[in-house]
Amino acid sequence: MNERPLRIFIVDDEAPARLRLKALAADIAQTLPNVLAGEAANGREAIERLQSAPADVVLIDIRMPQMDGIELARHLARLSPAPAIVFVTAYDQYAVSAFEVNAADYLLKPVRAARLEAALRKAATAPPPTEDALLRLSGAGRRHLASFERGRLLLVPVADILYLKAELKYVTARTCEREFLVEDPLTRLEEEFAGQFIRIHRNCLVARGAIMGFERADDAGAESHWRLLLRGFDGKLAVSRRQWPAVKGAIQEAAREPRRAS
Repeated sequence: MNERPLRIFIVDDEAPARLRLKALAADIAQTLPNVLAGEAANGREAIERLQSAPADVVLIDIRMPQMDGIELARHLARLSPAPAIVFVTAYDQYAVSAFEVNAADYLLKPVRAARLEAALRKAATAPPPTEDALLRLSGAGRRHLASFERGRLLLVPVADILYLKAELKYVTARTCEREFLVEDPLTRLEEEFAGQFIRIHRNCLVARGAIMGFERADDAGAESHWRLLLRGFDGKLAVSRRQWPAVKGAIQEAAREPRRAS
């Protein structure tokens, strides 16, 4: 009984690069049966299409606009089952790191047929890289957070998030339009986005750029005595007494920035 061909998905923002990988995959089909599960020109496209047409291995270019290959791999690690990852890059500095984080393998451009076949064979049996390992490789915060709704993975732009609030086992990401549930722990989000968000309470992080001002809470209890006003949001968020000095300092620092720029 013949084994099922390896399902390959290609992600690269350059059409000629995708075309070359497709041609190489076809060239090695006699020795390594494979089929093209699909292709995409960016990370958003890839996530959408892979949820409808699953793949065994995803070939990902590292340098792409909007969402780089490392971030895409982090989101794909949340799919079930998660595909194996092979990074494709023209930059040597990523190669050893990608291998060390247990990516199935890496390919340096220009890709050769023999090298592609070896990487795909390894990917067929290697576990996908873990999200923690990919975070160490990235060294930078994501541009999107992942949220599952009705079994579909949605991407929430970090730049659109007003605040992140821990509730039970989930974290709520609030934008001007609506709320999304994300599975990342609040402490990890605080570490990853320290420059973009500030803690105002034990269970809440607020986007620094969303803060419009603050007011004293007339009904202040033991936990809070100031409330933040956010752009595009009618509600007001309580600031704990413990966090108020840091929050006030951040607001004052932000107010000084325009004067420094001028």
